[in-house]
Amino acid sequence: MSMIAPARLVSYRILLQIATSDAHSDELLRSAEVDALSTQDRNLTTTLVLGTLRWQLALDARIRLLLARPGAKLSVEVATALRMGAYQLGYLERVPPHAVLHDSVELVKQGKERGAAGMVNAVLRKFAAQGQISNSSASIPAGAHPAWMVERWVRRYGQEAAEAICQWDQEPAANTIRLTEPEADLPEIDTQPGAFLREALRVIRGDVGRSSAFRDGRFRIQDEASQLVAEIAAAAAPHSERVLDTCAAPGGKTAILGERLPDAEITAVDVSRKRLDAMRKLMSQSVAKPVRFEVADAAKLKLEPQWNLILCDVPCSGTGTMARNPEIRLRVSEEDLGRQHARQVAILRAGLAGLAPGGRLVYSTCSLEPEENEQVVDEVLGKDSGVRVVPLEEFLDRLAERGVVTTEGRDRLRTAMEGGFLRTVPGVHPCDGFFAAVLERAPRTTIG
Repeated sequence: MSMIAPARLVSYRILLQIATSDAHSDELLRSAEVDALSTQDRNLTTTLVLGTLRWQLALDARIRLLLARPGAKLSVEVATALRMGAYQLGYLERVPPHAVLHDSVELVKQGKERGAAGMVNAVLRKFAAQGQISNSSASIPAGAHPAWMVERWVRRYGQEAAEAICQWDQEPAANTIRLTEPEADLPEIDTQPGAFLREALRVIRGDVGRSSAFRDGRFRIQDEASQLVAEIAAAAAPHSERVLDTCAAPGGKTAILGERLPDAEITAVDVSRKRLDAMRKLMSQSVAKPVRFEVADAAKLKLEPQWNLILCDVPCSGTGTMARNPEIRLRVSEEDLGRQHARQVAILRAGLAGLAPGGRLVYSTCSLEPEENEQVVDEVLGKDSGVRVVPLEEFLDRLAERGVVTTEGRDRLRTAMEGGFLRTVPGVHPCDGFFAAVLERAPRTTIG
């Protein structure tokens, strides 16, 4: 049996799994199979998997034109081999074309579609003859994202911002970390200050996930916008007696709440017991005060109005995180946004029912879509006259005064404020796309 380069074999298996299940690339790239590879092969595997997913729509369009029958339906095995081969030929300059052709054909030969090996060889040879594809921004918005998605962003954010989002999504996502102990030693990685937060560090060199500092729990990997949402929630706490995180896993925001509100009684709720169990380990490494954990569906919570602060970082389409989760663009449809909206409304209503008088709730998503953001807030507040939106600017000012947000970061974040809400836009801001709103239950009135 002819040998296939280990990185290509593992990448092919991961891409097949993503294409045939709801598995996520970030989890599969941390699997034992990937860990067993050499450092060079691990890096190539990450490049092949994420690059193929980022460019899949554009690759499919070009591959289709090279087929003898452009309308032919390809099996998932053949399509995956063609996409991965075409990505290497079109976008990776240092990969020998003969090695790409050989391994792509062998991947098909070793599966149940071995009869398509000749076709794969012919199509990829034609692809190679067309030469490298430009990575320029002009080539990005048209083909690498679903047209409906780009059109929505143009309408919502404008042409320039939509192009910035698309460009950002096509580049490898930067790793941002947060130290769990002041002045922690990071011998294997190089960092620079984050864009907004004094505690955020952007990694510029090093294998973050395999560093000894990460294994020892000296830092967490967490996008800066995600950190910012948790910092806003902590700053918004009117009192810190009782705090509830309704969709807590994987736990980065809960950990920040624990750091900033050391006297609070914190309860973390998530629908997944497995994710909560993983979260316990994170909390034990970074938060000294115990956190109470509860498995429950946030949309079905029956809460008493006793919580001073509630964080509802709800499940969403994730369109603000496609630089690090490129498969989202292949899975999310416009119709999905309505279904997400209904669940998000249910979670927000359940959360607001638990707010004590004068208590505050932070609603957030990592979505760029209004159906999941301001439209959720508007719908819920339209039926709850006892709740108001508190403009987020005051909490950012408070964070700047405390030195949590840097002076430069506060200035940069002025462009992320709109209608009293926070909205970071990938490419416009150097982070994932997040939305956040602070809602407040009216304080109890007294009759004098």
